Amino acid sequence: MKKIPEIHGLVLAGGKSRRMGSDKGWLHYHHMPQRVYLHKLLSGLCTKAFVSIRADQKDRIPKGVKTLVDLDHYRGPFNGILTAHALYPEAAWLVLACDLPLIDRESLLGLLEQRDPGSWATSFATRKSGLPEPMATLWEPRGLKGAVEYLATAKSSCPRKFLLNAPIKLVHPKSDRVLFNANSPEDFVYIKAMLFYGA
Repeated sequence: MKKIPEIHGLVLAGGKSRRMGSDKGWLHYHHMPQRVYLHKLLSGLCTKAFVSIRADQKDRIPKGVKTLVDLDHYRGPFNGILTAHALYPEAAWLVLACDLPLIDRESLLGLLEQRDPGSWATSFATRKSGLPEPMATLWEPRGLKGAVEYLATAKSSCPRKFLLNAPIKLVHPKSDRVLFNANSPEDFVYIKAMLFYGA
């Protein structure tokens, strides 16, 4: 029987955060920088956990948080994901974007319990859209290898477009809101108020 790949965790925090106007990984939703909060979350679920960053972000990462510096071989989110794959090609990667302030341990456990190692990925999808959320996905090694091959000829570097045409498993979280993307100052204020009032 083929061995099931072990799971490493990856927080994608290397984006420019242009719409937010400040580094989204540095925002505090849970009394600490969001990238640190997610790293702690993944550390409790995965064999290893890392934060994916640009080279110029190194001085903003606390000691004890393992990082992977983007190799800049690809555009967009695939840059961080495939940097991780290049460094640990045998691992599956549980990937979370740092703009998911409502993602929680219970939801991630649900995703892991429904993992299909025979698929290229096990991906969260909201019930409303039914579309895979590549920034909240467990990517299998074969799927990441397929992504490398896909990007060699594809016009688009969008991970969702890749997943839409790949053999994946979709998982719906307990609530669509755990996949809420906070991309603007208004989103930040909205989520902070929600967390404060326990809505």
